[in-house]
Amino acid sequence: MTKTIREAYESAMKITTQEEANAYFEQLVNECMAKGKVSREKAESIEKQNLGYYAGYYDDATRERVEKLFMCAHPIFGAIANGKPTEDEALEAGRRMAAAG
Repeated sequence: MTKTIREAYESAMKITTQEEANAYFEQLVNECMAKGKVSREKAESIEKQNLGYYAGYYDDATRERVEKLFMCAHPIFGAIANGKPTEDEALEAGRRMAAAG
């Protein structure tokens, strides 16, 4: 049975230790490789992008912790350490993505 996005990443948003993060990331990568028949390198990239994106729906502290623990960043806006996008920047990024298809 396929997990929903929430089922896959919600638990990661609550992780607070590197040990837990490493184990959870390993599980995500293994599931991705099995499901998508992709290489480990590709699975790691996919999971880091997904974690970074999902963390973007949370408060800055959660996003910062998740980015640090999973060594990831939001795939559109980059790391929270570089600053949070303004509403105008977020809207413009959405427009660019829509135009690109």
